[in-house]
Amino acid sequence: MFESLSSKFAGAFGALRSRGKISAKDIDAAVIDIRSALLDADVALEVVEEFTQKVGEKSLALLATLQAGSNQAQAIFDVVNQELTEILGGGARRIRFAKNPPTVIMLAGLQGAGKTTLAAKLAKFYKDQGETPILIASDLQRPNAVNQLQVVGQSVGVPVFAPEPGNGVGNPVRVAQDGIKFAQSKLHSMVIVDTAGRLGVDQELMQEAIAIRDAVSPQEILFVVDAMIGQDAVRTAKAFQDGVGFDGVVLTKLDGDARGGAALSIASLTGKPIMFASTGEKISDFDIFYPERMASRILGMGDVATLAEQAKKAFDGDSAKKLEDKFAAGEDFTLDDFLEQLEAMSKMGSMGKLLGMLPGAGAMKKQIDNFDESEITRTKAIVQSMTPLERRDLKVLNGSRRARIALGSGRKVSEVNALADKFTAAQKMMKQMRNGGGMPNMNMAKGMALPPGMPGLPPAPKKAAPIQKKKSKSGNPAKRALENG
Repeated sequence: MFESLSSKFAGAFGALRSRGKISAKDIDAAVIDIRSALLDADVALEVVEEFTQKVGEKSLALLATLQAGSNQAQAIFDVVNQELTEILGGGARRIRFAKNPPTVIMLAGLQGAGKTTLAAKLAKFYKDQGETPILIASDLQRPNAVNQLQVVGQSVGVPVFAPEPGNGVGNPVRVAQDGIKFAQSKLHSMVIVDTAGRLGVDQELMQEAIAIRDAVSPQEILFVVDAMIGQDAVRTAKAFQDGVGFDGVVLTKLDGDARGGAALSIASLTGKPIMFASTGEKISDFDIFYPERMASRILGMGDVATLAEQAKKAFDGDSAKKLEDKFAAGEDFTLDDFLEQLEAMSKMGSMGKLLGMLPGAGAMKKQIDNFDESEITRTKAIVQSMTPLERRDLKVLNGSRRARIALGSGRKVSEVNALADKFTAAQKMMKQMRNGGGMPNMNMAKGMALPPGMPGLPPAPKKAAPIQKKKSKSGNPAKRALENG
């Protein structure tokens, strides 16, 4: 999402940076480009008008105080970044916890927005932070909604209160009330109530949501919306705001190919913050929504903070410290160490998504899109087919060992050879860095960086062979005979 928008922003700022002295006319042209980009991204017209007006006014005011040079373009860039952060909500907001547990969170939204899966993601998120959540199945309308909640609840190890089978049977308000009492009796610290949705906003839907809200008095009502439905997301949000009301927004399917207008419009038009975002189908593809980080990504500056947080979760601190100590002591980086890094990287999710968080990722879009995710799996299979001795010392890999490894991993001998060659080159490069090239930051993203030549990265640079100068031969026949031996 936002790829097209990011590209157009980059074009607008590229034009500004190419000028020695920026004029008011240049700013007007950039604002027109930004306006067009936002409208193409399906951002609500009133949000676009307010945004571009503020950017234009603040940029022109700044222009009078700045000298010619790149600082002018950077100052205008900073204005856009600040205003973009503001329309996305300004800053991240956390859940309000009840003074006396349990904290009750009610989910509302249309059918198909992903509320049920989102309930499990939210439960897992807070379970990992030490809370003891329970899910309440109050969506008794959608076919198999209760069963789905039980399945996703079980997958994250969170209990589900589901006394009714659903499929049109049962009283959702009573289920919600009884679920709160059950949670209190079992000392759960958090309750997440999954409610019914409809294909469209209707009176019956609103009345049911209002009745559940009044029955359980939630600390937070979260409106769950599919980020891919564009302007309809804003209209639906306003309808829910006028009906049941809500405290915050959760965007789902933020990894889709939609133009992103919902994310850039909904917070501004409803006055409610986007609190969480779901960026994929996996349970782990979920996090707090940080407006400043999203603005940074849209403007092509990446999202290193989120990348570092994900790496911190995936990489064991003791393992990273052990690797640093090993490197400092002059010990070789082995395939066992590499396998440990690969295992941790697998926990972080799609490499394409991770690479997309790096600054300047927009310029590498083609390479990122073509990244072969299965290459890491294939590499792991080869390493796992080796004996401990082979992982420690690649010099023992003779022809028969390589054939056995290829057979055990289901790969070709040529792939085993390629991995061994690349890894040997990487070991040499790391030795050079240690001996004179400076200490690499082994703690970068808790060891996220792969050695050169490993999966997804270009091979280590080869040393150019020294050019042999041809000796000129003497014109004296006697001397030439002596030279030829």
